[in-house]
Amino acid sequence: MLRNISYKDSKIKEEIKKMVGEPFSLIERIKMNGIGSSNLKIQSSNKEIENLLNLDNNNNRCNIEIRKKGIIIRFRSILETYGLIIPFYKLKLFKGQSSVYSLYMDKYFIKVLVDKKNDHDFIKKISKFKNLS
Repeated sequence: MLRNISYKDSKIKEEIKKMVGEPFSLIERIKMNGIGSSNLKIQSSNKEIENLLNLDNNNNRCNIEIRKKGIIIRFRSILETYGLIIPFYKLKLFKGQSSVYSLYMDKYFIKVLVDKKNDHDFIKKISKFKNLS
């Protein structure tokens, strides 16, 4: 599900909690060696996300947060922050040519360029959590 998460809206917050669970506690984050990716360059996406990204002339970048039951892919367009909320049971993760990873959920997809070792390790961590759920 794609949502504008720029503002504190309790209804959207509850919707996100229901789909991907609560955020990890500080102690859990430290034990896991972090739950967020660095900025990843977006190579391509589906039309709906692409239309949002084309509204400004900035570099198209995103970051990924791991939650207990899924992930949130956050990106900015103009002055708004959007989140693609993906539960693990709907997440499809593919490694394409060179260092491009594709993250799919239903009609949505984002392809990101992963060129650093710690980013590859982060994608492996997502895959591990997906397999555990």
